[in-house]
Amino acid sequence: MQVIAINGSPHREGNTFHALSMVGEELAIAGIEFKILHVGHQMIHGCLACGKCAEKRDEKCSITTDELNTWIQQIKEADGLLLGSPVYYSGIAGTMKSFLDRLFYVSGSNGGLFRHKIAAAVVAVRRSGGSATFDSLNHYLTYAEMILATSSYWNIIHGRNAGEVMQDGEGMQIMHVLGKNMAWLLKMKAASAGVVEPPAAERKVVTNFIR
Repeated sequence: MQVIAINGSPHREGNTFHALSMVGEELAIAGIEFKILHVGHQMIHGCLACGKCAEKRDEKCSITTDELNTWIQQIKEADGLLLGSPVYYSGIAGTMKSFLDRLFYVSGSNGGLFRHKIAAAVVAVRRSGGSATFDSLNHYLTYAEMILATSSYWNIIHGRNAGEVMQDGEGMQIMHVLGKNMAWLLKMKAASAGVVEPPAAERKVVTNFIR
């Protein structure tokens, strides 16, 4: 089994990286492969709302100036997904937001590529805005019908300079509990495969209130 984590921070080894790594430590102990994709430092264009991914249904975004189409396939093949972002003005970092908008729109337009994968989100924040950012990250996961792993509190850890999150004892515990719970869910899902039939995907009903 494999979990892919997305580091949405511009800093490769900043506090977001450390938060993801704490979760990854527990996954590795449980025998689950863990990989971090660093996207926060990339030049990632926002969604153009061109609709080509829905029209072609080839599991690709029409924008080819970044590695999104490669990442889509890597995440599709993984068993779990972990999102990590720093907080920018009480929200998701801009590059990460562009990445998520396109990633999840392609997924949804192609029959739900990430449906029923085990997922979670973590946030690294200096002071405030963590809950709002955590909520925003979860919007993507719940919309995609992913199975959310939880922890003993909201998945938020505090620190400013790289490594300062290691001083947040409660935050560190939250990340480690999340990793254990995520590993448990992954193994539960694997154990039930072929025994408990998952619900079939339904064609999405889209309603317009202005006619």
